[in-house]
Amino acid sequence: MEEKLENLEALGQEDIRQGKYMTFCIGSDVFGIELKYVNEIIQMQQIAPIPEVEHFIKGLINLRGKIIPVIDVADRFGKQLFEYNDRTCIIVIDVQNVVVGLIVETISEVVSIEEEDILPPPNVSKANAQAKFIRGIGKIGDHVKLLLDPVKLLSDNSLDFAEKQEEDEEE
Repeated sequence: MEEKLENLEALGQEDIRQGKYMTFCIGSDVFGIELKYVNEIIQMQQIAPIPEVEHFIKGLINLRGKIIPVIDVADRFGKQLFEYNDRTCIIVIDVQNVVVGLIVETISEVVSIEEEDILPPPNVSKANAQAKFIRGIGKIGDHVKLLLDPVKLLSDNSLDFAEKQEEDEEE
């Protein structure tokens, strides 16, 4: 009986998160990531650098005993870098059991976007790095939010730590 109750609670939580997006700003752009991927939001903290990794992988943090790689989203998208300040934070996401921190300039809000208000991403040149990570364009009134596809964001060839993290868990 308890197991069924836990399953119902899990289903209820999934429904609560359905259609909701955590939005954040990088420069003048507003991005969103599905709330179901977001574990928590934490303040910036000391990051231990990792030698010989992609420039946008800023290093590792220790989050309550768990070592998590962190990515600077602005740097990942080839946007102008910003100076970290008291509004800069890390969105800790879990994508297919890979936990990663995303450094963002500021958190905006949680918004609801119905599936019919999400347009497919525009066909733009491959020179635009952020375009390949966009799941769609969310319309909210007169505003648009660029909705990220976290699976694509973390499954790029340059991010082999995702594969290593999975291998470590199997051992």
